[in-house]
Amino acid sequence: MRAVAAAFYKDLLLGWRGRAQGMAVAVFGATLLLLLSFAVGPNAQMLRQLGGGFLWVALLFSSTLALTESFRLERENRAIEGMLLLGVHPAAIFYGKALANWLQLFVLGLLLLPVMVVLYDPSLDGIGGVIGVLALGTAGLSAPGTLHAGLSSQTRAQQVLLPLLLFPLVVPVLIAAVRATSLLLLGDPMGQARSWALLLLAFDGVFWPLCGLLFGHVIEE
Repeated sequence: MRAVAAAFYKDLLLGWRGRAQGMAVAVFGATLLLLLSFAVGPNAQMLRQLGGGFLWVALLFSSTLALTESFRLERENRAIEGMLLLGVHPAAIFYGKALANWLQLFVLGLLLLPVMVVLYDPSLDGIGGVIGVLALGTAGLSAPGTLHAGLSSQTRAQQVLLPLLLFPLVVPVLIAAVRATSLLLLGDPMGQARSWALLLLAFDGVFWPLCGLLFGHVIEE
């Protein structure tokens, strides 16, 4: 646990020092939400119906930039090799980085949420539930995203390869997150959002242990 905490703190510190990059990612996500609203046009009803899905589309595309950056400096300075030489277990490195990436993606989602509310004018009755779905959904993106960011960081085409590897894997997470978010924003008279949230929790329960087991093989390649 001490090694996980150290890796988590290190990644948060690197993220804070590179906060300009983080702000650029947030601006990219907000711009994407704005462009998608222009694509729909002035149809208020359709904007409300599509707001939850567009929020996750913006978060997904923004996440690839954040995940790519999380490995760039460490690969340039061979920091991961140094931690392995010090006897740090690969799983500890993974969980520290995945937790830091999850926190950054969750904060990014919280920053994009008010932008979505302003542009798409959804109901605010289920906004507390949406924040919970953001926590579960970004966890589902963070674990496989960290694994594949580590894998693609060993190639020159990292920014191209990461989306190709990550997007097909997280389709179930996105479907569950979009459905839960849309139901909470548009109204959920039959209580279906809870089932989708539980499905997200199940995906997290599969991805986090599995990716932790595979991470050692990825960074030792």
